[in-house]
Amino acid sequence: MAQVLKPALEQLSNYIIVDIGANLTNKKFSRDLDQVIQRATDAGVTKMMVTGTSLHSTKEALRLTRLYPNTLYSTAGVHPHDAKSWEEDTYSELATVAASSECVAVGECGLDFNRNFSPPEVQISVFEKQVELACTLGKPLFLHERDAHEAMVKILEKNIHRLPACVIHCFTGTKEHAAKYLELGCYIGLTGYLWKDKSEDGVRKLLEDGAIPLDKLLVETDSPFMYPNTRASKLPQHIKDCLTERSVTFLQRYCTFQRNEPCSLPVTVKCYF
Repeated sequence: MAQVLKPALEQLSNYIIVDIGANLTNKKFSRDLDQVIQRATDAGVTKMMVTGTSLHSTKEALRLTRLYPNTLYSTAGVHPHDAKSWEEDTYSELATVAASSECVAVGECGLDFNRNFSPPEVQISVFEKQVELACTLGKPLFLHERDAHEAMVKILEKNIHRLPACVIHCFTGTKEHAAKYLELGCYIGLTGYLWKDKSEDGVRKLLEDGAIPLDKLLVETDSPFMYPNTRASKLPQHIKDCLTERSVTFLQRYCTFQRNEPCSLPVTVKCYF
């Protein structure tokens, strides 16, 4: 797969690169957002989706799309960590934002049984409400899942006949998990997690085996998180060989473990293929 795609990726400037998940409402971007967005476009990232993870960040994400039209788009959702904050009027407020033309998906929503910052039963209830909203509006779902694969699948299967397009954001699961999501018609969103993945049946292995069809694969930075560490000692040589000086320059000059930026996305794209 890498050998087939490498010639095309050498001409990466000919591609339209879209960051489907960037947390640009994060306070780490509060002082220089103009420069962050400019660096991203200079690096070849032409469009970015600003992730809404709470009612507050959802409204802020929509505000940013209107400051940077045709470059930023937004999502509207309540993250499972924040599910406990759901109130009686949350659905109607979320629906108002989600109906905006600049908002392209419902989420980030889903289930996280790894940390359980919100009780699992509350997460499930809030997630089901957002699935209902996406189905009503006909907008895609931007999904978060950690250690909750079976519960996530159960809810998606229950709505399968009316489910809109879904993307499993920042996928970190196994080949078996990916296969099930693909069977349900989901897209798989990949980040710089490649450099953290040490499992024998994880993201790196999925790519090496061509287990994710290209038309079902989406890329994202999840910035300011998921920094792609190209200097990792265990990074395979064939991946290092795919890197170009220009893309690595953006990464090394402007991104750190503490603050990843959308301008790092071309590096992640090259290293995934």
